Amino acid sequence: MQTGFLKGKNALVTGGASGMGKAMAFNFARYGANVAICSLLSKNDSIDIKELANIPAVEEMDNTKKELESIGVKVIAGNVDVTNNDQLVEFFNIVKKEFGKIDILANAAGVTAEHVLEDHPEELWLRVMDVNINGVFRSTKLAIKDMKKNGWGRIINIASTAAHVGAETSAAYCASKSAVVGFTRAVALEGAPYKVTCNSISPTWVESKFGVKWIGDIAKKQLNKDPEEYLQELREENPQKRLIQPEEIGAVALFLCSNEAKGINGEDIRVTGGAIW
Repeated sequence: MQTGFLKGKNALVTGGASGMGKAMAFNFARYGANVAICSLLSKNDSIDIKELANIPAVEEMDNTKKELESIGVKVIAGNVDVTNNDQLVEFFNIVKKEFGKIDILANAAGVTAEHVLEDHPEELWLRVMDVNINGVFRSTKLAIKDMKKNGWGRIINIASTAAHVGAETSAAYCASKSAVVGFTRAVALEGAPYKVTCNSISPTWVESKFGVKWIGDIAKKQLNKDPEEYLQELREENPQKRLIQPEEIGAVALFLCSNEAKGINGEDIRVTGGAIW
């Protein structure tokens, strides 16, 4: 991959304020792409979000935007709930008006909820599904038409090893991420004749703000363990004795946007250090 190979391209990243979304946005920007990032922020009043993990603050989005701008590319940032189609449409229209087109879509917005089934609130189940798979559907629907028309596009969806391995208190998350993988395969076939590829990335535990909070919730609520001790246990359980870093996911996403990766389509790429989960 040549430095600057994304110059003239424009990327939109959902869940871009932090974690894996931020890491992808930074790699796209470092290699020349203008970047639009959106996330559901803690001041978004569209839904009660007290039970959901990793809702960034406005300040976090502002800081990410400034860091991206320091690279020297154009940056757009928005407070967007991917379950709200009106908010998504408005943001996409702003990006297309400013950038002209969207070449790369990275769907990183995601939430989780830990519950056994017998007391799993239906509203929370539906919310996880709405963010993790319906949000991917909504944003992809808004991006793919122009990608087909332009004869080039890259769609990257964050799935999870949870798409392949179950967990007794993560039914909503596992189901939603399995759906992401299936959706990815269908979109890949639809886009293939137009030089539009679609792939998913399935990480194991990632040492992001989202991942660490999720691990901490499991430690405290289910295992009665100290969160930091449990975090270390997970590091030791991994064959590489560590957790995956967000920047590693950003690197895979960047490669998928390269000309060298044009034949990779409809794949689910696991980044696990050799772990099953």
